[in-house]
Formats: sequence, structure tokens, C-alpha cells
Amino acid sequence: MPKIKVQDTEITVIQNNESDYICLTDMVKNIENGLALIEKWLRNKNTVEFLGIWEEMYNSNFNSPEFEGIKNEAGLNRFILSVKQWIDKTNAIGIIAKAGRYGGTYAHKDIAFEFASWVSPQFKLYLLREFQRLKEEEQKQIGWSAKRELSKINYHIHTDAIKRNLIPQMLTPKQANIIYATLFMQMKLMS
Repeated sequence: MPKIKVQDTEITVIQNNESDYICLTDMVKNIENGLALIEKWLRNKNTVEFLGIWEEMYNSNFNSPEFEGIKNEAGLNRFILSVKQWIDKTNAIGIIAKAGRYGGTYAHKDIAFEFASWVSPQFKLYLLREFQRLKEEEQKQIGWSAKRELSKINYHIHTDAIKRNLIPQMLTPKQANIIYATLFMQMKLMS
């Protein structure tokens, strides 16, 4: 699992359904009563509206009627909403709660950046910068891997073409190997 370091805090980034999810739990682990901040954030009416709009945009199984009930209650003093309740009641996919060794509350990057703004605008800007750096590194790795695969494919195309078209069938294997090596080196020099 890749991690990014934001203001001396290591934050885990995972892949879930081909999307990046950032650990909210990691974001607040160095803040006093940090875990309570996630639930406090969920109690906020603006947060609930944001989450609902995000889910309606990206989740075809989102339970909109249940969301409307939650939205109407949000912001009231008696309103309490945990991540698990949000997921169970609305079939949400933007936030996930994981148990175990790499457990915690993870949110789709769009939602995680919104949470980071709520925690601290400065923290959000550093988080964005480090996340972009991570994505650029991943792109470099993908580029290297793609070039490697293309080279491998081109090698097989060249060798097969030489074997089929340039080496006469009546030669001995030793003679064919000498011609093959010579032609291959000439092709390499030309490319």
C-alpha cells in the first residue's frame, strides 16, 4: 500500500474498485481526539449534503430516500451518524470502514480532500501536493513498464521476421545462427 507523508503524518492510499481511497483515520492520528473528528465531520449538514451529492453522481445503488431522511436530521444536536451507519443506510461507496491490520476509515479521494479542507486548509494543500506527486511517480512506473513490454514485443517481431524471411531453409542450423545474428545486429544498428 502506498503511503504519502503530509506534515509528518504518513497517510495510506489504497485502490478500491479502481479508484484511489485515502485513509481519513491516518489524517487525524496526530491530532488530539482525532478519531472523534471524523464522526463530528459526519454530523455536519454540509458534509451530509456533499456525501449525498457525490453518491448520487457515482453510485447507481445509492439509497436516496434514506439519504433525504438523514439530510433532514443532520445538524441537529441529537443527530449522530457513524461511517458504518452511513454505509448501511444508504449503500454508500464513497467511504469505507476497514477492520484489521490496515483498518480505518477510507474515503474516495474527492471526499478525502473535502475532509482535509474541514480539518485544515493548509493540510489539504499539502495533501493535494503529495497525492499528485504519488500519481506522477506511478505514471513514471507505468511508462517504464509499457516501454519494456513494447521492446519485448518488438524483439519477437524482429526475430520471427528474420527467421521466416531472410534465412534460407537449406542452411545448417549453425550457418543459420551466424546469418541470423549478423542480420539482427544490422537491424539493431539501423534502429
